[in-house]
Amino acid sequence: MSNAKTQKLDAYRGPLSASEIAAGINLANANAWRLFEDASTLLELGRFPTAASLAALSIEESGKVSILRTLALAKTKEDVSIGWKSYRSHTKKNVKWTLPDLARSGARTLEDLRPLFDEASDHPYVLDQVKQLGFYSDCLGNRNWADPAYVIDEATSRTLVNTAKLLAGKSEVTCREIELWIEHIGGASLDDFEAGKKALVAWYAAMQAEGLKEEGMNMMEQFVNNGIQLPQASKTVSAI
Repeated sequence: MSNAKTQKLDAYRGPLSASEIAAGINLANANAWRLFEDASTLLELGRFPTAASLAALSIEESGKVSILRTLALAKTKEDVSIGWKSYRSHTKKNVKWTLPDLARSGARTLEDLRPLFDEASDHPYVLDQVKQLGFYSDCLGNRNWADPAYVIDEATSRTLVNTAKLLAGKSEVTCREIELWIEHIGGASLDDFEAGKKALVAWYAAMQAEGLKEEGMNMMEQFVNNGIQLPQASKTVSAI
């Protein structure tokens, strides 16, 4: 490979079509599941630090899904630029990792999940630190050596692997689903939370009408207005 030392990957930073967004979401979901399976295998082999770090990577891949959905709604060059910056930011992709803990604390509605996206919260940085500590030895604090095998225990590893499994998407996303997403969610103001909730309900209803979601109860309306049982993992990882 010529000039390998100077060549960099040419990262795309432009707009994407609905079909390209769908392809990206499906790829992220598939890769998140692959990373979860690898982490699970290592967990059962007792390789707890590496399992935890791979689980964190899986969670990041799952986090690309919501970012791509936001990118689908981009209207300006600045929107597109912000979307790609988030897509390639570790801490923007892992904000949902505390979802199981919120569920265990009683979160049931869309409103209850707003803390996930609190810019002042340090929870995305905690997971990023755990990921780094699982992969690398380091010298921290007052000349203290950090040994991954000592810092990351089985409980931490198992919690992260369980969370990765919960967040990894399993269903295929179609181009039409993204087109309906753009049609219904794209018209809602990002600053109007109530309008956003109504748009989500309308999008889900449109999906049902076209056979992309099961008939019957509008589950998004149930989630937004009354709440549903959210998935839970065993234990939250504390800041290290």
